[in-house]
Amino acid sequence: MISKFIQEQKRYTQNQLCNLLKEESEENLISIIRKLKEYGILKLVKANDFQRDMTDLVEEDVEITDIEIGENDFYYVFTFVGIVIVAGKILKCYPKYISSNLEPIKELKQIIKVLEKYNSKEQIIHMFNGYGDTRTFNLLALQLFLLNDYYENGLYTNSNNIIETNGTGEICWDKTINETFALLNNNRPYYIELQTKKNVENEKDYIKRLHEIVLSKISKELEKADLLELFEITEIDLSDENLSALGDTDYILYRIENELNTQYNTRKQLLLKALYAYVNKSGHLYDLDCFSMFGTNSFNLVWEKVCADILNNNLNTSLSKLELPIKLNEKYNKNDKLIDIIEKPLWSVPDIRANKTLIPDLISIYKKNDQYSFVIFDAKYYTTVLEEGGILRGVPGIESITKQYLYQLAYKDFILKHGITNVQNCFLMPTESEDVITKGYVSLDMLNNIGLKKIKVRMLPAKLAFDCYITDTKMSIENLKLDKD
Repeated sequence: MISKFIQEQKRYTQNQLCNLLKEESEENLISIIRKLKEYGILKLVKANDFQRDMTDLVEEDVEITDIEIGENDFYYVFTFVGIVIVAGKILKCYPKYISSNLEPIKELKQIIKVLEKYNSKEQIIHMFNGYGDTRTFNLLALQLFLLNDYYENGLYTNSNNIIETNGTGEICWDKTINETFALLNNNRPYYIELQTKKNVENEKDYIKRLHEIVLSKISKELEKADLLELFEITEIDLSDENLSALGDTDYILYRIENELNTQYNTRKQLLLKALYAYVNKSGHLYDLDCFSMFGTNSFNLVWEKVCADILNNNLNTSLSKLELPIKLNEKYNKNDKLIDIIEKPLWSVPDIRANKTLIPDLISIYKKNDQYSFVIFDAKYYTTVLEEGGILRGVPGIESITKQYLYQLAYKDFILKHGITNVQNCFLMPTESEDVITKGYVSLDMLNNIGLKKIKVRMLPAKLAFDCYITDTKMSIENLKLDKD
């Protein structure tokens, strides 16, 4: 099984992909590329000098075309962060801002933890890729669910209640009183033999055996695919049996269906359905027709969520709960949130305000030395290149800059009425550096002249940000040194 690292947004030629994936057959490579394109993991752009030096992908540059063998007119760009398994090949796709290490195993381990937490609120198993008739079974997602469920909840068990004499369990007084003799002393009964309840696991339970076999099989396969280490999962070795020891596929499915009909525990139902899917869709990660993935096509949303969490986003905080230098002005409803007070467009006919308006990424209000600061952040997932006397590359466009100014304008009245004296605007970009990097500011004089603040540019260490996110730790805004240009 071929296992390779792929950098998000890097421009690859067809020959480079062929060599990287050690694919001798160009027809097979084209088949893989088409499958990756189908699920939005890979996109094509024109092969030219401009695109070769690009670090980000503009949607307008994406070419909608079929792929031919020996095609040299296009670059192939991965727009995915995570793990993709296609045709027996494992693609470890790492974020675009990582450039100093071609095999960033430690960084990808951390990113997988971030993705797991980011998706943790979803109570579903992504067992299929895509939708409708073209969807395919996502074996990796199911395997990861089964392993994580085991480490969280243990093996599937069924237990029987038994009655013991003088056991260690709970005393069953009905049986003790009705079925044993008592000694009387001062008109008080004393029971020499107590009947006690005990739950005993059925060690020969069929579903438990099935669970052990499946877990052991999955663990061995992920170890072979070099994925156990990446997902930081300990190897499981509970059984040397094969599924065939439990009967043919139809019989195993029949037994799972019977068990489902008798179980009302939510966890057990979900586990049984996962086992049913695994047995029914029997296959291996290294099968040529296997297509599985764990990750996201929208890592920019993950970056926004991480920044919002670690910098104490107040956007969805009720106004009554905000710490302000002057108590809440009567103009504002105490039950409203900070996001609610941004003005919505008014359409004079039919005299109705629109439902949608400006939505900042995150806003933080904090106090230092009796001074209150109102900071408007915009988390930008860009690989920005800013050097003294150099060229601009990977920077936000004019629409992002003007919107950032408008966010401050939208809150101008709120800021003045509540006595907040320090206002800051800031773009946050990820970097693989260990420290926060100040990269000056971006400004428009026509907006600065009406009292709006220029927008600071800060490169935030992704490793530090992700550590804070995973451990539910807040990052001090003072570390960003927003008082400096």
